[in-house]
Parts: sequence; C-alpha cells; structure tokens
Amino acid sequence: MSKDPLLVALGAKIRTVRQAKGFSQEAFAAEAGLGRSYYGGIERGERNVAALNLVQIARILGVEVGELFPSLKELRKIAKEA
Repeated sequence: MSKDPLLVALGAKIRTVRQAKGFSQEAFAAEAGLGRSYYGGIERGERNVAALNLVQIARILGVEVGELFPSLKELRKIAKEA
C-alpha cells in the first residue's frame, strides 16, 4: 500500500513544527494525548488524521491549525506529480 503524497507532506510539516518547538516525538504524543505509534503514523503520512486531532496537535504546539499544512505552492507541486 503506497502512502498518499499529500498525507506525507502534511506529516512532514507537522514533524518540522514539532521539532522546531523542541518536542521529541514520544514526549509530544504523550502531551497531546495521542498514542506514540498513532502519532508516528501521522508524521510518516500513514494516517489520515482527524480534524479534532489536528486541532489538538496545533493547540499543544501553540500554532494555528493552518500552520500545520504545507504551503499551497507545495501542495500544487504534489498534485501535479500524483
């Protein structure tokens, strides 16, 4: 089963923000109340993360939900490649 490139890009963006905030993946998952393996799947683009979980992730990171998404330019590039 191949990963959806848009989910991979979303997960990569979330990982970048998490790392910039100084969280380890395990510590962040615990703080957000998400299972470590579930959260790892989000960052790897293996999970189609629910909106409520995106809100929780943004809240813990202290960012707007929109900041978790790749730029429109990057999304357009991904869509062309798919």
